[in-house]
Amino acid sequence: MASPEPKDKSYQRRTSPHSPPLRIIIVGAGLGGCAAAAALHHHGHEVVAVLDKVRAFNRLGDSLGLGENAYKLLARWGCSIKEIQEIGNQAPTMRIRRWHDGKVLAEQPLMDMAGYIGHRGDYHDIFLKWVRERGIPIRMGCEVVAYSDAAAPTPSLTLATGEVLTADVIVACDGIKSLARHLVLGAQDDPVSSGYACFRAYFEPSADMRADPARNAFLGEDSVNFWIGPDTHVVQNTLRGGREFNWILTHKDDGDVPESWFQPGDMDEVRRLVADIDPAIREAIKSTDKCLDWKICYRKPLPTWVSPESHRIVLLGDSCHAHLPTSAQGASQACESAGVLAVCLGLVARDEIRIGTRAYEKLRFPRTRVSQTHGEDLRDRWHNVLKNVDGDIEIDPEMVKIKNRPLYAFDAEQDAVDNWDEVSRKVREEFTKGEIEPLCN
Repeated sequence: MASPEPKDKSYQRRTSPHSPPLRIIIVGAGLGGCAAAAALHHHGHEVVAVLDKVRAFNRLGDSLGLGENAYKLLARWGCSIKEIQEIGNQAPTMRIRRWHDGKVLAEQPLMDMAGYIGHRGDYHDIFLKWVRERGIPIRMGCEVVAYSDAAAPTPSLTLATGEVLTADVIVACDGIKSLARHLVLGAQDDPVSSGYACFRAYFEPSADMRADPARNAFLGEDSVNFWIGPDTHVVQNTLRGGREFNWILTHKDDGDVPESWFQPGDMDEVRRLVADIDPAIREAIKSTDKCLDWKICYRKPLPTWVSPESHRIVLLGDSCHAHLPTSAQGASQACESAGVLAVCLGLVARDEIRIGTRAYEKLRFPRTRVSQTHGEDLRDRWHNVLKNVDGDIEIDPEMVKIKNRPLYAFDAEQDAVDNWDEVSRKVREEFTKGEIEPLCN
């Protein structure tokens, strides 16, 4: 039976260059895993299943954005971008403000940051729908406990139930704690504190909050604002015309708390940290009932994203190129990686899959490093521009603006095609020499 396709009549799925098509298993049904499923399906590969260890998805997280670099790929794969646009923040601009009084230091189009900003859970629901529309099975409650990287006949994974699954390629999209990272690296890599943490809250404002002039300044319509100060900043995001409200407070923190999206935050500490922030946002934050505390940990760039024996187990998304929140590109770069992997696998013969996976990591590594450093640069500019500065001095708007716009013109799939000959030749030479050059030292 033919695989279901998106409803867009103009959409054309590509024919697989392999007979039969490559069979691929994706581990992790988050945004990166769903993007990988859509991309690989579009390029004619057979996505056998997308596995996730949870038994049901909840509306997790808070604000998330996708840049135009992701939109163009998703549209190419037959995904209805309108569905994302309709649930995203509709504000035309974002404002970057001075911490203590809210003075606008810079204003720029919202698209300069991350396109339409929406709730991660809502975006995830749409991505999951796109996967199901293609007839790709999403298997819940499937925890991977082991991988086998055997070069022949195919790599495999073992689930907690004892079930063993095999595929031509296994794509690990299950985040920074992915078990596949250990296999690829040959050792466990521990996170290192970045020195920062985020308190985060997302809620539906109460009637009392809406009626309170001290708390409702940003509830009348969709808006995005940033307050920046020495070593700290606050992000505010109002969605659905004021029906949903989100704030994120990034601050210095050297505490030894495990990485977790579910660690309860200390609202008394939040209130202390925002005691001198612009009054227009201060009371809305201080009156919040509860929040989460997310320790931002740093992971050094990986020297490889591909398993050492079969070269058929690959990392994608946060499992190999996690981004800081200030990058606003984490999900977008996962989409790019999905497209490049799908292209590379389509440019090799079945017996040369290792050429495709190794070319994929070489094509993607420089690009993701640029995107990651954009986030580091923005955080550092925001946290330092007002240090030791007189309160009345004018700040050059360019010093605080978000500079993601140059990332958007990039077409990751076309770049892979354009550079394929050079990169694949380099990979073949490395295999001939018997030594794969690491992506970084």
